[in-house]
Amino acid sequence: MKKDIWLFEISPKKKLIDLNLKEVWRYKDLLLLFVKRDVITKYKQTVLGPLWYIIQPLFTSIIFTLIFNNIANIPTNSIPPFLFNLAGITAWNYFKDCLTETSDTFKKNESIFGKVYFPRVIMPISVVVSNLLKFSIQILIFFCFYIYFLISGLNVIFNINIIFFPVLVISMGLLGLGLGMIISSMVTKYRDLTFLIGFGVQLLMYLSAVVYPVSVAIDKMKNYPIAVNIIKYNPMTTVIESFRKIVFFEGEIHFFDVFYMMSVSLIIFFIGLIIFNKTEKNFIDTI
Repeated sequence: MKKDIWLFEISPKKKLIDLNLKEVWRYKDLLLLFVKRDVITKYKQTVLGPLWYIIQPLFTSIIFTLIFNNIANIPTNSIPPFLFNLAGITAWNYFKDCLTETSDTFKKNESIFGKVYFPRVIMPISVVVSNLLKFSIQILIFFCFYIYFLISGLNVIFNINIIFFPVLVISMGLLGLGLGMIISSMVTKYRDLTFLIGFGVQLLMYLSAVVYPVSVAIDKMKNYPIAVNIIKYNPMTTVIESFRKIVFFEGEIHFFDVFYMMSVSLIIFFIGLIIFNKTEKNFIDTI
């Protein structure tokens, strides 16, 4: 009896960690297609469209300035409060969007995953890549206000910190992608997590020094050492503080901070990838 010869054979992956970069690269056209879809369809039927990329951080910065700086009197050292808040929100938004939009990958794409095969990790990767466009627009808006404040008398001394900017962007993307893949894998079994994501992300923002300098938090929370340690060792706190040091040229970014930030981001990414690869083999039976 003649044995059938198949062109492709789909079988479960046996490796615990399988980046499968060759296969992802082979589907690069599909990745670009998903990126294009994410960018076009997100605001396709909205009145203001991509202007929401600009409106959201600006209005949030104004509200934070009124509440935290004018009412609560949180100091921002020599940096104008509005610009201080806009810097933190701009950095935070990229991480937040990567996390929230990848946290329901399996649930949101179950109809596609159940019909055709392609590397599933392409979906969350496409979200991280497409959000770079939004991040770029918000960075551009930030620098428009930055130039305005420079003309108005903001004093900065330029230094070499700017070379760390790509490292920050990569760290935010990997951290958001890793956490998003972990949550997405858990949502296939525990639907309650869907309701906790919004609350959890909001809580994490207040623990990431988005609206205050870390030095102020350490000074005012001396009686709460656990809370201080959570803020200090939160990798997003390091990212946001480093981002402010880069754009305002205040202080020096230490190698240990960069190493810690990248190490945590990579560890969480690989843990997320392991769980994601394991879940994709049988998620269709539980979702």
